[in-house]
Amino acid sequence: MTVRGFISAKNKRKLSMLTCYDASFARLLNDTDVDCLLVGDSLAMVVYGYDTTVHATVEMMARHTEAVRRGAPDKMIVADMPFLSVQQGAAEAVRAAGALVRAGADAVKVEGYRGYEDAIAAVISAGIPVMGHLGLTPQFYHVFGGFKVQGRDEASRRHILEGAHVLQDLGVFSIVLECIPSPLAKAVTKEIRVPTIGIGAGPDTDGQVLVLYDLAAFVSDKPLRFVRRYAELGAELRDAVNRYVDDVQSGAFPSLSESFEE
Repeated sequence: MTVRGFISAKNKRKLSMLTCYDASFARLLNDTDVDCLLVGDSLAMVVYGYDTTVHATVEMMARHTEAVRRGAPDKMIVADMPFLSVQQGAAEAVRAAGALVRAGADAVKVEGYRGYEDAIAAVISAGIPVMGHLGLTPQFYHVFGGFKVQGRDEASRRHILEGAHVLQDLGVFSIVLECIPSPLAKAVTKEIRVPTIGIGAGPDTDGQVLVLYDLAAFVSDKPLRFVRRYAELGAELRDAVNRYVDDVQSGAFPSLSESFEE
């Protein structure tokens, strides 16, 4: 999959994306049919244990993008532009995006747009494809007052619809729609030419993205409404670890066949 292929898929077939943060999982996903890997700033929460994504830095994102690229040489990779990487002006945005591309990203994703349209345009003009992101934009956690569904009132709905057109005019190649009502996501998808990728935005977007750790239930937290768990690997891993501990304590591991002779 390429950026051009991503665009041409609209109205032809659904696109699939998953987050990925390290080389080990990237190697597994490289052998799957998923279209695109997202090195999301959600790694600040999933990998590093922070409460929000605002703790991700350009350096952190570049380091993880390098790891994912090494593990998944055949996949399209999009890397998140972290908190404040575009809000400090066009020059800083191009520098940050360039660092992520040098690390192995095919494109970068930018949350929101208002107030830094020039920075987004500058990144695109520098030859770096940009994916937009509207609706619930986690970097604006403190503005929203938490992780809440967006687009339920007229003002918010209008902001998202207008934003989709602004981003399209700036030249983004796709837009993530996060945690918005299904009818609004359907309307945005119908109105714009570039693909929409939904997460908590219903079935009518041009594609879907999920956090891999949610899809495979690596954590025991109650899943969000829009998450479908396709495996229970967290429970399986805990069971495997406890069986390993039992075998160590009983002396069943290692066996002679798992040991070296003189």
